[in-house]
Amino acid sequence: MKAPVLDIESPAVYRLMPTRLQEKIGEDKTRCNLCLWRCGLHHGQRGFCQAHVNRNGTLYNLSYGIISAMDVGPIEAKPVRHYRPGTQVLSVGSYGCSFRCGGCHNLEISWGTDALDQLARGESRAAFVPAEQLVKAAIDSGVQGIAFTYSEPAVWLEYVLDVAEIAHQQGLYIVYVSNSFVTDEALSLLKGKVDVLCSDIKSMDDSFYQRICARASVAEVLASIKKAHELGIHVETRTNVIPGYNDNEDELRAIAQWVKDNLGPQSPWHVTRFYPAYRMADVPATPVETLQRAAEMGRQVGLENVYDYSDKGCDCADENAPVSSYLPGWTSLHEVKKCADSCCGDDGILLKRYEREANPSSVSEVK
Repeated sequence: MKAPVLDIESPAVYRLMPTRLQEKIGEDKTRCNLCLWRCGLHHGQRGFCQAHVNRNGTLYNLSYGIISAMDVGPIEAKPVRHYRPGTQVLSVGSYGCSFRCGGCHNLEISWGTDALDQLARGESRAAFVPAEQLVKAAIDSGVQGIAFTYSEPAVWLEYVLDVAEIAHQQGLYIVYVSNSFVTDEALSLLKGKVDVLCSDIKSMDDSFYQRICARASVAEVLASIKKAHELGIHVETRTNVIPGYNDNEDELRAIAQWVKDNLGPQSPWHVTRFYPAYRMADVPATPVETLQRAAEMGRQVGLENVYDYSDKGCDCADENAPVSSYLPGWTSLHEVKKCADSCCGDDGILLKRYEREANPSSVSEVK
């Protein structure tokens, strides 16, 4: 039987936060039910996302309140065009992701292995921003909403939910930019907390998804998007068109048809341009004609709101952690982050392999 959802008070100082959806499956093995990896972890292990760690049978989120990037801009840049158009959002991201996209432009932010390792060793100076302080920064910046983007929001769902509750009390809306490789349990927690889902539909081919996430399937991603729609969340979808990978006309038409049949003819579909990056640096940028053709196919199948972007690919951060400009006077922003609780002992936050380095004599006591 699954454990109840953990609801822990939002901390004012950095500490490990219990993972909101976790399930005991052995003496010291616990499953994370945030994303569809559903990682089963023993003591000292982290999940695929690298942000959730098992400490003595309990899962904790390393990245709670840790901000990798922050920026202010129009909601249309997410891209979202049919919810509060003309308003501004404070965009924030953290570290860790459930996918490993070969063309990722947010590599250091999205994957963030080095940053998460530093957190796991209690040596990080990454920006920690309590939920209340983030909402205050949004209000002080004059925005109308907060967008969780740059990295996969499911990875730090605990923080998203805490921020959303406070933000709604202050009249702000919440945007959630996701790959939708998430569990139904996680989606259900978003009901009433997240106002807008902007989700990728990367392909209609399972092999495409399995190149970037071995356990992913098209059906799972589409089912998550449809469930979010059914939960009453405003949904807009986007497809980053990659030459030679997902630019086949039949596939693009199939994506558009799915959006129309499952989200409705008025549901927005955003067709964005691929730009070379990382392992796909040798793949050319998407021809503008391909984007225009994809958009026209969407209109032909009956979609009424199709947008193509010749100058935009992903929702990318320009740089890591320009946070201090939005939080002037927050003197503890970049202090070394060690867990304020006692669950990890005097050495702070440690994975099993770091326990050996910090205190070799105690390794035999760890089970």
